[in-house]
Amino acid sequence: MLKALVIDPGKCTGCKQCEMACSLENEGVFNPSKSRIRVFDFHEDARFVPYTCTQCDEAWCQQACPVNAITTDAMGVKVVHDNLCVGCKVCTIACPFGTVNYNASTGKVIKCDLCGGEPACADACPTDAITYRDVEQSGYDKMKVWATRTSAGTESHGPNTPA
Repeated sequence: MLKALVIDPGKCTGCKQCEMACSLENEGVFNPSKSRIRVFDFHEDARFVPYTCTQCDEAWCQQACPVNAITTDAMGVKVVHDNLCVGCKVCTIACPFGTVNYNASTGKVIKCDLCGGEPACADACPTDAITYRDVEQSGYDKMKVWATRTSAGTESHGPNTPA
């Protein structure tokens, strides 16, 4: 069964434990600048939104790589192979979400690979703003929220229609 990171920005407190866990797991240091997940701070709204690679089905980063250093594993995860990456950064430009980054200390690109199936960010998140769940379940949760909204008397014409 395919799994994915499910992010609930409403639960994020901006503690950045996910960034610290990620950098420790992947780089061996507590350094948020070396993390593959970032917490965006909407300072004026006092909101925090974690974001990372969404493992796109049609991954532009993978398609743009001139040396085929990004492959898809059996679980659908896009993995960067350091031994093939030449550090050209074309994939960083191709990613529309800005989640493929250049690591200046190695001269290679880095992106989330879900820590081989045990994402450190999800394990470290104290509020469950980041969870690792079955892909099917994440869609169910969205439908449940929408159904709860409409059954509570909120008139709506569809899941993307404002009330």
